[in-house]
Amino acid sequence: MRKILIVVESIDVNSSSGAKGRMSLIKSLIALGYGVKILHYTRKNIEIEGVDCISIKELKYNLLYVLSRTRRLVLRHFKVDLFSWVDSVFGFSFTYYNDSNSIAASIRKHYTDEDYIFTLSHGGNFKSHHAMLKFPKLYKKWVAYMHDPYPFHCYPKPYNWYEKGYEVKEQFIKDVSDKAEFSVFPSLLLMQWMGNYFPNFLKTGSVIPHQSYDLEIRNKRPLKLEYFDFNKFTILHAGNLLKQRQPQGLVEAYKLFLKKIPEAKQNSLLLLLGDASEHKEYLLEEKTKCSSLYCSMNYVSFDEANYVQEYASVNVILEADADISPFLPGKFPHCVKSNSPIMSLAPEQSEVRRLLGLDYKYACRPSDSTVISEFLIELYFLWKETPEKLKLNRPDIEGYLSTEFLQKQLNAMFKNEQ
Repeated sequence: MRKILIVVESIDVNSSSGAKGRMSLIKSLIALGYGVKILHYTRKNIEIEGVDCISIKELKYNLLYVLSRTRRLVLRHFKVDLFSWVDSVFGFSFTYYNDSNSIAASIRKHYTDEDYIFTLSHGGNFKSHHAMLKFPKLYKKWVAYMHDPYPFHCYPKPYNWYEKGYEVKEQFIKDVSDKAEFSVFPSLLLMQWMGNYFPNFLKTGSVIPHQSYDLEIRNKRPLKLEYFDFNKFTILHAGNLLKQRQPQGLVEAYKLFLKKIPEAKQNSLLLLLGDASEHKEYLLEEKTKCSSLYCSMNYVSFDEANYVQEYASVNVILEADADISPFLPGKFPHCVKSNSPIMSLAPEQSEVRRLLGLDYKYACRPSDSTVISEFLIELYFLWKETPEKLKLNRPDIEGYLSTEFLQKQLNAMFKNEQ
């Protein structure tokens, strides 16, 4: 049995979609029979049955810790950033460096004789990767998981921007690409995209999509949700509406759908669950005009969002209106497992549309409200007349997201290690 040490920033599934994705991967590895030990920086005790799950302790009583707390307290109480220059000069904050050192100390203490070391991160942080660079003797065992483009200027338009200290961050990821024996990406397009900036990723890279293992409705009993009605045709977008994810095309399409099919005003819902602060003014105004449009505006728990996804008539995956979208959204496995039709509102060159196939019917650019409204009309009448046909039915994608495919990819990755 191969043994894996997983170094991960968070396994709290309610903290972010990234943490949910990392937990699914961890559970898939456990299900495949790997001996897994987890070092996590979640700052709370989290137990996983049958696994040695160790919470990384933050290093205190050192200069970096004192400086990081001083900066935070002064900023909080006096609204003055004493060390705004630090990120520009050193690339990262005092807190980042102290966190990296804390993770490294835990690796040093708890690493034994594991065959491989997976570093998993989420959001805009790759602290576990940063920590792993301190162990040259372990590079041959290192599997660096790259969940998103990084640094941020490597994002495709309209996302990309330059951060303070971007040159240091760029060198950091170059070091990761050059020194990790293996690299893993959740998306083929993401691996190719990052390979344009750091060519060695194309040599070391493998694709392991977000896992569908252990995805289920947490509450078997129906949740009492005021905004949800099982008896209505429900179009759902679950997930944060970032500034670049413009909901206008979808909302305008829904209004056009209601105009063309007046009866749907009484038996349909458009639900937007997740933080939508970037579009607050527009959505609040539209809610006053359309009683069947619901926007949570704020974060919705994983259990609640997953529950509604299971029962929605149509699940929407909304991406930025761009030339390319190399991301595989963390909710994609949940949408596939629900077996409801997916409406992909994304560029043609996107990972979701690549997996669905370029001939997939319910896909278009997110701003094309006329086409989206036509999709809604067709799906509505399918739901009304023959609801059993309102299914995704994609066993090929289910297989791609399975532990069997994960094992196949790991076998190919480690072929020279056997």
